[in-house]
Amino acid sequence: MIVDVDKQLPWKELVLAFSFAVFGWQTYLNLRQHFKLKNETTIPAKVHSAFEPEKLSEEEFTKARLYSLDKSGYTLVSSLYSQIQTVLVFAYDFLPWAWAFAGSLSAKAGFGPDAEIVQSVIFVGIITLISTVVDMPFSLYYTFVLEERHGFNKQTLSLYFMDTIKSLALTAVIGSPVLAGIIWIIKWAGPSFYFYVWLFVFVFQLFFMTIYPTVIQPMFNKFDTLPDGELKTKIDALAASVKFPLTKVFVVDGSKRSAHSNAYFVGLFKNKRIVLFDTLINHSTTDEIIAVLAHELGHWQYNHLMTRLVVVQAHLFTLFYLFSLVMTEDSLYHAFGFDTKPVMIGLMLFQFVYLPVESLIGFFMNIMSRTHEFEADQYAKKKGYAPLLKSALIKLQVSNRSNLNPDKLYSIWHYSHPPLVERLAAIIKTE
Repeated sequence: MIVDVDKQLPWKELVLAFSFAVFGWQTYLNLRQHFKLKNETTIPAKVHSAFEPEKLSEEEFTKARLYSLDKSGYTLVSSLYSQIQTVLVFAYDFLPWAWAFAGSLSAKAGFGPDAEIVQSVIFVGIITLISTVVDMPFSLYYTFVLEERHGFNKQTLSLYFMDTIKSLALTAVIGSPVLAGIIWIIKWAGPSFYFYVWLFVFVFQLFFMTIYPTVIQPMFNKFDTLPDGELKTKIDALAASVKFPLTKVFVVDGSKRSAHSNAYFVGLFKNKRIVLFDTLINHSTTDEIIAVLAHELGHWQYNHLMTRLVVVQAHLFTLFYLFSLVMTEDSLYHAFGFDTKPVMIGLMLFQFVYLPVESLIGFFMNIMSRTHEFEADQYAKKKGYAPLLKSALIKLQVSNRSNLNPDKLYSIWHYSHPPLVERLAAIIKTE
């Protein structure tokens, strides 16, 4: 199939228009959230009602509101900063310059003009390094000012920069071969490359999901085996009661970087592991932790991970197929200042063109995720953990100072988890 694209189509202007449309919509939602947080200074009745018989103090509500308000203000400024970057990148043809610079570095290293894969890897490295430096002031502010102000940051500057260096190194070591593989497959497979590229990416994702908890994560955090005791015994009993293939339970030193709490499962097939943040153990009772894990088991029982994996793969396959329809269009490359058609540049430009659709897909993925969260809550309730799950969720939300009453439209668009009030109301409704 060949797409007949008008050679005069103003690609750059369209991309900028798409970018401003998405930015405008996001800003509208952010402002709704911001002003709701600013003006709602007392606990709403529905929050009081959802918390019963637990009591939420005015101090706890105010701390959560002010933390969310600060994050909302940060989002408004940082998103504007990102939009300005986007405009400048296109206005001053930064991408053609970076591609040419990558070519000159490739030539200095002894590679010829046909070494597109080498030039592409260098190009992505340049973009990644510049983006890291340009965005670092906001990242530093968020960690060492905003999070510090509200008592969450536990990082030191040395740890922050060490994490940054490790992340860049891992991106180079892992990302470079993957990028090289994608480009090689596209050039080798011809017009039907989309199937082979999707298959390559899918296999890599499975591989990465396997090595991430055992190889990547330990580079950043310390994982200790949960010692024998009441908590370990109850976790083993819960897993055995539903035939969950649990192999190990770890405690991660989340407090090394943040005071936020969490718990999750990792691993594929018959090799499941549970990871508990040390902050969760410190803030919750044993039975509350078991209730949280019962919720997580609901995701496993209902095959939510597999459902999400299938949806993501269908999305990726569609993306690669659509890219195959436009990747040879001269007008797309010429509009952004390129006189050749490198695969890497085509992929990047296609992402810009596809931005509004991607934004909508993210919205529908959040709807699916929120549905899964409600289902997992109901699973925990069916197992008899409703009161403990309610107590645990309240503690998690209060200790993390999550927004307890977000703007409805903002939460529908952005939240992958239902707001706490909705989750508690759903549990109470079915009790």
